[in-house]
Amino acid sequence: MKTIALDAMGGDHAPVVEVEGAVAAARTGLVRVLLVGDEARLRRELAARGSAGLPIEVRAASDVITMHDHPGQAVRRKRQASMRIAADLVAGGEADAVVSAGNSGAMMACALFVLKRVPQLDRPGIAITVPTKRQQAVLLDMGANVECRPLNLVQYAVLGATYARHVLGRAQPKVGVLSNGSEEHKGTELTRESHRLLRENPVGFDYVGYVEGRDVFSGNVDVVVCDGFSGNLVLKVSEGVADAIAAIAKETLTATWTGKLLSLALLPAFRQLKRRIDYAEWGGAPLLGVRATAMICHGGSNAKAIKNALLAAGRHADLNLPGAIGDAMDAHRPLFTAARGQGASSGDPGGGGTGSRQGQQGDDASQDSRSGAGGSRACADQLRAGEDGRHDGRMDRRAHRDPSAAHPC
Repeated sequence: MKTIALDAMGGDHAPVVEVEGAVAAARTGLVRVLLVGDEARLRRELAARGSAGLPIEVRAASDVITMHDHPGQAVRRKRQASMRIAADLVAGGEADAVVSAGNSGAMMACALFVLKRVPQLDRPGIAITVPTKRQQAVLLDMGANVECRPLNLVQYAVLGATYARHVLGRAQPKVGVLSNGSEEHKGTELTRESHRLLRENPVGFDYVGYVEGRDVFSGNVDVVVCDGFSGNLVLKVSEGVADAIAAIAKETLTATWTGKLLSLALLPAFRQLKRRIDYAEWGGAPLLGVRATAMICHGGSNAKAIKNALLAAGRHADLNLPGAIGDAMDAHRPLFTAARGQGASSGDPGGGGTGSRQGQQGDDASQDSRSGAGGSRACADQLRAGEDGRHDGRMDRRAHRDPSAAHPC
């Protein structure tokens, strides 16, 4: 049984839904939960739900990282915050994974500076599993890095393929790069260079080339790779379209008595459809590329989403997904070397392309983290803008050169 540290104070409805979700997950007997937060409030909520005898423990935290906090500053300064303590429990070996519905930019900061990146990785990415006509597919990045370079996209291809292989059971995952057309001359400099690198270098998956927006949900590919800006747009537009179709269908079916009778007959089918597209069924989005399992939940998650995020975190820990990702990163060193070499020749030592590391400020990261797993725009660059910008910059550059380097937060 894996132990999951849950930030019980970060979500919009904390700690009620976190406690309810933790109790539901613990009752399955599959995970042990460490609830981190206001001890008195958590014990009251647990007592109200008859949690005696369940594998749940409370760990006190006197502070909270809010949705308005600057991610990098909050992780460094609020050492007694529930999210920071939950991450520390994983780093210290007391827990196998961390789950939070709080400030997703701060979760990114915790991943970078507390849990640390796997070797070779430039930036972690947020992945989501989406329903398709055939089976689930993986889409990343969902907002961790809105400005990317080819190195980032080719590494996301490796991350996504590893996730599809180990979590979704795809023996030879089909991976594509999101673009505005299937022709090689389409797209941006970023997508064209990423496509060239994946096509010309040996990879441990089936690279199928460009994927158009209409193909994301076709089921023809297992992994769709894009920068965080594009991925977040795909996610939000998809959510909006699904909500609109559901509202239109409801309005149409309830407009007449005949429609109302028909809707009753279709109710089982509607329920099955809801299970396929409901984000709560998956619970959270894994942050791929760090040395331990980290799950980011939507800020407005309900108890069902929290429960499923805890169970998913337990499964990922059982599978040793971070270890599998580390092995895959090591196996693709030639690909990453080629990407870095291309970046050096174009004047960008980090990987080339038009994706600049400039312009991503920490205040933007703090604002955009409010939208949860799908909306985080935090990245390593955004964590530099602290009260002492030069100090944060030195720490970020040090972590970039050596992912295992200690950080004074």
